[in-house]
Amino acid sequence: MNDTTYTAAELDELDRIARQIDIDAPAERVWDLIARPGWYINDGVVEDEPDLHYEGDVSVVRHPSLGEFRFRTVQLDKPRYAAFRWIGTPWRDGATPSTLVEFWIDEREGGGVTLRVVESGFASLADDPAAWLKEREGNDKGWLAELEAAKAFVESAPVPTTRP
Repeated sequence: MNDTTYTAAELDELDRIARQIDIDAPAERVWDLIARPGWYINDGVVEDEPDLHYEGDVSVVRHPSLGEFRFRTVQLDKPRYAAFRWIGTPWRDGATPSTLVEFWIDEREGGGVTLRVVESGFASLADDPAAWLKEREGNDKGWLAELEAAKAFVESAPVPTTRP
């Protein structure tokens, strides 16, 4: 995305990333993952026990080599929708603009779910489109990997047993 000129309409479209993946698991199991702030801060494998703590209403996820990531929960509507705002990363402090990450869980006919993610607000990150487009590009690739990691994590989770 270097030295490319975009129209205003193209920049508006690039302000968001939308991805989805089909997961062969019930909505409740997928919900248990997506309702956890910052589950997508990892090295391609979702952690069972992430380094997650809370400072008031801020969730802090610590990655062993990248540092701390901060989130504020915007909305949780179990078991269908969760939204979080990035409010700080190792590269951006909490006082600067941030993106919104939203997840939807849609049940599929015949079983399983489709997990959708939309991250929006990239244009607010910098006045220069080249700067925010670079950040967006990394996240665009990242969401592909994170949705695959979510699928692997949820599908490998043990199925709860019920007793008669």
